[in-house]
Amino acid sequence: MTITINSLQPIISLVAGILILVWPKLLNYIIAGYLILAGILGLVGGANMAGMHM
Repeated sequence: MTITINSLQPIISLVAGILILVWPKLLNYIIAGYLILAGILGLVGGANMAGMHM
């Protein structure tokens, strides 16, 4: 199984959801980290789709 940028976001979502259920006080940090990672993955994925290589 190959892990691509498109398959990372659901995995990150599942991990974040589990961590929020186990440690509710981590909610702010998990949301901030998720948003940062989703933004980075979106930028990198968008650049690769446009033919630009970073």
